[in-house]
Amino acid sequence: MGKALIIGAGGVASVVVHKCCQNSEVFEEICIASRTLSKCDALKDKLQGGKTKITTAQVNADNTEEVIALIKKVKPNVVINVALPYQDLTIMDACLATKVDYVDTANYEPIDTAKFEYKWQWDYKKRFEEAGITALLGSGFDPGVTGVFSAYALKHYFDEIHTIDILDANAGDHGYPFATNFNPEINIREITANGSYFEDGQFIETEPLEIKRVYNFPVIGNKDMYLLHHEELESLALNITGIKRIRFFMTFSERYLTHLKVLENVGMTSIKPIDYEGHKIVPLQFLAAVLPDPASLGPRTKGKTNIGNIFTGIKDGKEKTYYIYNVCDHEECYKEVGSQAISYTTGVPAMIGAMMVMTGTWKRPGVNNIEEFDPDPFMEALNKFGLPWQESFCPELVE
Repeated sequence: MGKALIIGAGGVASVVVHKCCQNSEVFEEICIASRTLSKCDALKDKLQGGKTKITTAQVNADNTEEVIALIKKVKPNVVINVALPYQDLTIMDACLATKVDYVDTANYEPIDTAKFEYKWQWDYKKRFEEAGITALLGSGFDPGVTGVFSAYALKHYFDEIHTIDILDANAGDHGYPFATNFNPEINIREITANGSYFEDGQFIETEPLEIKRVYNFPVIGNKDMYLLHHEELESLALNITGIKRIRFFMTFSERYLTHLKVLENVGMTSIKPIDYEGHKIVPLQFLAAVLPDPASLGPRTKGKTNIGNIFTGIKDGKEKTYYIYNVCDHEECYKEVGSQAISYTTGVPAMIGAMMVMTGTWKRPGVNNIEEFDPDPFMEALNKFGLPWQESFCPELVE
């Protein structure tokens, strides 16, 4: 069917590469590119020999001209951005210059400010429309599948959705005293930033981890969860009919939060550069270098994740509740692709989103969030490619 350029070579990228190779009818060729060529070559060596042709390249994704040159050389049908969120705009600029479709898993973040919003990428809408190319934003799990779940619920079960609670629970154990399940910089910036939720047409800001709830998750049981700001709240508030409130909760253990608080108190989570022996260093970046690489957690991690949405709303004039979720097993993910479930649940939807765009199933010039498209083919693909979903029509609601 075509060729994909995959920018990034971390844990999520590894899953994307595995899944593209499993879907060789669509992904006839892939090129894996990152700053560290050896990581790309390691993935190629692991997976070459199948039907999908694999090449590798070195690229600095901070440099738009380098990305443009690579796109011109590779000539892909779609660029899958699984690099750092700081690099979203340079890669989008390169896609504009070469008129190639674009898919990512997380919204742009300025490297020097912990600010998570879609404004910067939404500003590209007209230019992508004029170029006749599609940008699909947030094709991971959250954001990503959580948006598809919302579109699916609205299409099949509601006339209006009034509330959405997105619940992200990780009951996995990697055995380390402290580690992050995805990029430490992004993970810690997200958790230590102010929280927020959408209610009655406005966003209400909270202190970091101020709001705590306990929820009894299917399969994994009771877990402490905390309200965070998350980017899909911003797009769902615009795209879901009748919405009055959206909240996002993520689970954390007391051990994790204790370590995080100590690191925060001594300044190790700061993103402001400091002078150290004549060098400028960013404490959080140094901490990220010290912590275990998330890509190395796969063989150590046991347990399951549960990520899903609880909806309330109206159907045919009657109140209705609906819960849709996925349970993913860390050990099963590692057996299949060599990664833990956090990378798996992001990488599989990234491949599916790219497939939707590349096959023309989802093709709309401009910048689009994932819930703006027909959810049904994506939902079918989730079941096919390793993230089967379950549903309940009488869930326990979050108080």
